[in-house]
Amino acid sequence: MRTDPTAEFLGLLRDASDRLLRHLIARPSIRDDAPEVLAETLLQAWRHARDLPTEPERRRMWLFTVAANVLAERQQSTRRGRSRVDPDQTRGSAVRNALRLHAAQRELVILIQAEEFSIVEAAVILGMDTATNGGSYAAAREHLRQALVSTAWA
Repeated sequence: MRTDPTAEFLGLLRDASDRLLRHLIARPSIRDDAPEVLAETLLQAWRHARDLPTEPERRRMWLFTVAANVLAERQQSTRRGRSRVDPDQTRGSAVRNALRLHAAQRELVILIQAEEFSIVEAAVILGMDTATNGGSYAAAREHLRQALVSTAWA
């Protein structure tokens, strides 16, 4: 017997929303807006429910891809609307500055380490080339290692 697709989709959203919210709150730049970003992600997911994969892990990946797209759109609109850099956003500790990664590398590390996706799955979520993704992840890890070592000896 086939399950109701609407109930199945709502179950996915219910099951994944806590994990997605934690994923969004982990970003200091949007921490205060995380519930709003989650709501937009769930709305976009609902609008594109016809694209929902059938495999459970692919479904989770798909939902995180929708969230990544919502974040990217939000960051683009924020950059367009900002006439100058906010000094409070540029201040930070020496460690945080030393550990700064390129945005794509940061998202890659978060998806692999915090969300437990594989390197290939994270590449798919971020729309990155899966062939070079392993090198990008290795470079990000090496950058983090060097930053921690140099900060520890500073």
